[in-house]
Amino acid sequence: MRVADFDFDLPADRIAQTPAAERQAARLLVLDRATGRLEHHTVGALPALLAPGDLLVVNDTRVVPARLLGRRVPSGGAVECLLLAPRGDGCWDALMHPGQRLRAGARVVFERGGRRLRGEVLARRFHGRRTIRLWTEDGGAVDEAIDRVGHVPLPPYIRRGDTPLDAERYQTVYATERGSVAAPTAGLHLTADLLEQLRRRGVGVARVTLHVGYGTFAPIRVDEVEAHRVDPEPYRVPPETAAAVRRALSDGRRVVAVGTTTTRTLETAARAGGGELRAGDGVSDLYLYPGVAFHVVGGLMTNFHLPRSSLLMLVSAFAGRERIREAYAEALRAGYRFYSYGDAMLIL
Repeated sequence: MRVADFDFDLPADRIAQTPAAERQAARLLVLDRATGRLEHHTVGALPALLAPGDLLVVNDTRVVPARLLGRRVPSGGAVECLLLAPRGDGCWDALMHPGQRLRAGARVVFERGGRRLRGEVLARRFHGRRTIRLWTEDGGAVDEAIDRVGHVPLPPYIRRGDTPLDAERYQTVYATERGSVAAPTAGLHLTADLLEQLRRRGVGVARVTLHVGYGTFAPIRVDEVEAHRVDPEPYRVPPETAAAVRRALSDGRRVVAVGTTTTRTLETAARAGGGELRAGDGVSDLYLYPGVAFHVVGGLMTNFHLPRSSLLMLVSAFAGRERIREAYAEALRAGYRFYSYGDAMLIL
């Protein structure tokens, strides 16, 4: 398959720059993948759209305020650092700007709200990446300092600085496990009240963790779909979630994943268990594209994705390329908003 077959015209003004006024007020396009039928709802209708006995699985990763703004020492030149992943002993993989000037040994300082975090570039790596060591002057916890000093790492297609609202809205209401540099955005629409309504209807709710890396924004740079690779990301499936999923599948009940990250976690864990979902920690580099089978997920709630993206490949694999093409055409016609702060789809 050619990547060009997953292209479409997406006007820039359809990429949402701000969240909906209320989480569950976002629009929800419901697609029946068997018939192609489309219905227009809001996320608040989710309890009526799911059936008693369904198992809803969410990703409880928490976004780190990983964008650090500071200056070089002693020159005072502006520096921007996006923390990508911890390496241990206070060291991080990071993207830094201006990259050409930040060689090994360069020192930086980040300050905000009376808190200060210092850093030293240890190594230059590929594609502008660096290894940076971070520390606090008073010996306090680096993670606490990052939380105080850092900014919300809004995606590159949100063309504005972060605000206090983003600190709340670019985080799911159930986020507990610190580790992502991007939100599992389908879950941004859910509220505690909506989850309680789902439980009262008889819909189970379970959690997994997959820490979203910067690779989620990486463009596909090959011509053939099958030649692309996705970056590995760490995940965890708790024993109670694995048991709940196995029971649901054994009973013939539907497992509904909230987001592509949850989908990849469940499908990776099933492959790791030889077809039966296995609890535990692991790393997922699973790439789901048309022709790849799904073993666990029977329903998917997801936002609208960018052209030629691996996320668009995943939803096309789940629902069929033509079904998704038709659904996206309808979403564009009806004025739906796309990507992280945009509207959602429910594919059943």
